[in-house]
Amino acid sequence: MEEKQMKEQLVKHLQGGEAYLSLAKFLDEIPYDKVGKRPETLPYSFYEVFYHIAYAQKDIIDYCMTEGYKSPNWPDDYWPEMQFPESEEDWEELKADYFECRKDFEDFILDPENQLMHPVKNGEDHSLLRELMLVIEHTSYHTGQLLVILRLLGLHKS
Repeated sequence: MEEKQMKEQLVKHLQGGEAYLSLAKFLDEIPYDKVGKRPETLPYSFYEVFYHIAYAQKDIIDYCMTEGYKSPNWPDDYWPEMQFPESEEDWEELKADYFECRKDFEDFILDPENQLMHPVKNGEDHSLLRELMLVIEHTSYHTGQLLVILRLLGLHKS
């Protein structure tokens, strides 16, 4: 398989829907008034988990692409301070930023100048493939949590 074909297949996995449900397919199923609700005994809300997905994705992408990258503080920076967004506008902005950031990463991956096995800008020992797989794995793991939250809130049946 040529690198271009491999990149195209990996971008499909990044978008979801290959081995796990794409966030784009269900993200808008949750009404705004429920995004901060922690169902049953779960220690996190839909908003908290999605914020974490979006933040980690952006951090990994910045690690790959941004000159002068500085690592955020784990775990404090990776989770929101509140269990709900400050406003519906903030919630919509978070979702839009997530997809915009992912699209930038897709474009970066598909750029013929960027090779999967070459080191990323801020990691001599970390290839673009490694970082891409981190985003895919991390997103898929937490997507399952989001679906559980939706089910516990009675908002998703599949």
